[in-house]
Amino acid sequence: MFKIYFIFLFVVTLFSCKGISQNSNNSIDLKADSVINDSTFVNIKDLSNNFIFDIMYATDDNFLKEAVYECDECYLRYITIKNLIEANNAFMKIGYRIKFFDCYRPLDVQKKMWKIVSNPIYVADPIKGSIHNRGAAVDITLVDKNGIELDMGTKFDFFGKEASHNYKKLPKKVLKNRNLLKEIMIKNQFKFFDSEWWHYNLENSSSFPISNFKWKCK
Repeated sequence: MFKIYFIFLFVVTLFSCKGISQNSNNSIDLKADSVINDSTFVNIKDLSNNFIFDIMYATDDNFLKEAVYECDECYLRYITIKNLIEANNAFMKIGYRIKFFDCYRPLDVQKKMWKIVSNPIYVADPIKGSIHNRGAAVDITLVDKNGIELDMGTKFDFFGKEASHNYKKLPKKVLKNRNLLKEIMIKNQFKFFDSEWWHYNLENSSSFPISNFKWKCK
């Protein structure tokens, strides 16, 4: 029985890799035959349909008051996605899912954001770059089975003290929701920013270079 299961697992793994290749720009082409590596940029939608998306910077409903993405895709390094899928599996077991506000951000977009708001309190200086530019950071929240966001106390990209993990003058329900998000993300090799309850980046993410890879809008 064990031998049959092992063969089945091997076949599933083989077919899951089939049709994936790495292009010269370090992104994925799902129409070719090859295998990707951990640093390859992948559209997370091609690997899982269990996430929810509301990419705010593809709209003008953000603190910049301007859309800086041409379309609302969510690309990340493959290793980042693998850990996010594991985290999302843990959330789904208790009735929740990850919702994305932002994923990988090309350096040119970082420069565009800096031109709109040239303040390091709000936007990372493109000279130094952001972990988002490395494909290893995400801005997220949780939604329930009906797609309703859990109460996290503030909106995404709220820059007041209330958005901090260290701010405790919040309803118990809000603190519980933030802790749930943080605990499971930490268990899956993500680190958090003290000042932003929504931001998580993969451990050792600084090892990835800053990138200006741009995805094609469909």
